[in-house]
Amino acid sequence: MDIAELARRTAAGERRALARAITLVESARADHRTQAIELMEALPKDREALRIGLSGTPGVGKSTFIESFGMMLTGRALKVAVLAVDPSSTRTGGSILGDKTRMDRLARDPAAFIRPSPSQTHLGGVARRSREAVALCEAAGFDVVLIETVGVGQSETVVAEMSDVFLLLLAPAGGDELQGVKRGIMEIADMIVVNKADGDLKAAAQRTCADYAGALRLLRKRPQDPDGFPRAVMVSALEEHGLDRVWQDLNELTDWRRDNGFWDRTRRAQARYWFHQEVRNAVLAELETPQARAALAGFAEKVASGDMAPGAAASGFLSELGMRRAAK
Repeated sequence: MDIAELARRTAAGERRALARAITLVESARADHRTQAIELMEALPKDREALRIGLSGTPGVGKSTFIESFGMMLTGRALKVAVLAVDPSSTRTGGSILGDKTRMDRLARDPAAFIRPSPSQTHLGGVARRSREAVALCEAAGFDVVLIETVGVGQSETVVAEMSDVFLLLLAPAGGDELQGVKRGIMEIADMIVVNKADGDLKAAAQRTCADYAGALRLLRKRPQDPDGFPRAVMVSALEEHGLDRVWQDLNELTDWRRDNGFWDRTRRAQARYWFHQEVRNAVLAELETPQARAALAGFAEKVASGDMAPGAAASGFLSELGMRRAAK
């Protein structure tokens, strides 16, 4: 594979090259990983998109919202990329990856790009290489990158480390709404969007939005937020009402953060976070080598037989692993 040519075509905005580049960075093969690093280094670094993380409870209408919101943005001459993460089966490892069929109008829009990826059991609601996929979309010239997570969960906060703003979608009349969402994800949300504010659910949506607006006022104010944020708004993705308001509020928030230095500060902090994650992943990869597995099995047997305490065995294994690495 000619990495320089792939980088050039990706930077030129060629959709097929972008898809191939994302496939490359998602590969777990060692030789592909080396090529992926070379590719990322060859891409332009001066392009910047608005990264929008998005999550929500099952059945809230994430796909409908993304399609309607994306169509509104492309109608304003903006290029939109959607990175949708589907949960992978713990039994077979497979994923459905049906996002293009759920967003068929947006999938046919020449100004949009939709890429579903499997989570591959990676925690945090995103795929392991979602961050690099976002960087590829930025390098390809997209103005807005929407990162859809697999759904609300306790560890569903990693998306905040790769997005500029985070939207939490909720549905009205969902029971005990305030208890149904983890506090952690509430604290990282920049906006709560109550969807399905139409038909018989409109009155319930108004009550739900008011409940969340009150709950947000009880949270401690974050330094990166201007007055009035985070805030709760209502939309109907089906009838395409309220989408302009969401876009206006997002621009108000991001403009304030740019003007007050929080945008660049957050981007730098995110870069440091992902550097540390790469180091951790590289260390964990050392445990998968044949030599490390053999040593690990040996120490595990000593613990099982009662010859060594778990703490002493762990210390011995790490020392032996360090000696092996030094010998290389």
